[in-house]
Amino acid sequence: MSATGVEGATTSAVDPKPVRPVPRERRAGLGREALVVLGLSLGSSAIYAVLAIIDRLTKQVALNQQTSSLNNSVTPDRPYLDLAYQLAGIGLGLVPVALALYLLRRVEPPASDGPYAASRFLGLDRRRPGFDLGGGVALAALIGIPGLGLYVAAKALNINTQVAAANLSGAWWTIPVLVLAAAQNAALEEVVVVGYLMTRLRQVGWRTPLVVAASALLRGSYHLYQGFGAFVGNAVMGVVFSLVYLRWRRVGPLVVAHTILDVVAFVGYTLAKDHISWLR
Repeated sequence: MSATGVEGATTSAVDPKPVRPVPRERRAGLGREALVVLGLSLGSSAIYAVLAIIDRLTKQVALNQQTSSLNNSVTPDRPYLDLAYQLAGIGLGLVPVALALYLLRRVEPPASDGPYAASRFLGLDRRRPGFDLGGGVALAALIGIPGLGLYVAAKALNINTQVAAANLSGAWWTIPVLVLAAAQNAALEEVVVVGYLMTRLRQVGWRTPLVVAASALLRGSYHLYQGFGAFVGNAVMGVVFSLVYLRWRRVGPLVVAHTILDVVAFVGYTLAKDHISWLR
């Protein structure tokens, strides 16, 4: 790995397609841009997650006796309004993805121009569907099985909350909405925290190990509200996903893997919570 200056490119053994650093006078602007994007999305989630874990640790209740509730109904007594709320949340959750792609295209755009240039640059396209699907399934298996074991162990060690992964009202649309929520989470996290952030950090001159560490620590931080087990597990996932992105130069497999993991968690919890005691 070496950084060869403004006219060169930052490369590494796992990064065969370099990202070209921008001139020094433009780096501060890109750094501020990244802070704004994160402040409007997962950076703010990380701040709230830190506050949430402080709140949990200062309660008179053991951490493993507390519950982190995800995918909650807003108006369970009015299912169609609840559906509208859920779909609005999913749609608005994709706005930072669109912003990140727009901003990537405006600074050091990839070889081809056009409205989808940034998506192609990040590997968020349909050029290699078989590769994205196969790689995503393999990554999901690599992360998901040890991740479940880590969750059980962390809860037993009182360093994680009980995670109630889905708490919708049980309407006919529950499963489709949970699948859409999983896909939205995957697109948001992998495009912003991996594709966008890692590109920007390398453009401003960060070395690859620091870029990987920053992406992974951010991913772990916005899961802190669930406990320290979730922080560690997601940070490790972040390292793996970052290295895979540097190798494959595609966020497509990461989005597929993350979607699978969240679908299994959300839908699996919904279907199994009344039958498996340790899920409750």
